[in-house]
Amino acid sequence: MVNLVFRSGRVNNNLNVNNMNIQLIQGQFSTQEAIDIITQMIQVKIKFHENKINNTHGEEAIKMREKRIKDLQQDLKKVRDFIEKQGENVTLQSEITLN
Repeated sequence: MVNLVFRSGRVNNNLNVNNMNIQLIQGQFSTQEAIDIITQMIQVKIKFHENKINNTHGEEAIKMREKRIKDLQQDLKKVRDFIEKQGENVTLQSEITLN
């Protein structure tokens, strides 16, 4: 079994007003399901940066977002290769922490 932890997911109702946690994903998935979920999440972030590029006029900001898109694409390739090599079910956990 492969365990991948993405810190990016269920609302944690702690009384601490400085933090909030949202549990997005927690469970075991087939190889293809895990790849599909991660691909879709990364595509959303890429689309976010593409939209920002379309509304940005500063060359420096555009270059930074283009680099971030390339980094996300490389990360996706690495995680897909990693998951495919395992050939097993994958446990994904994704939590967003707001500070």
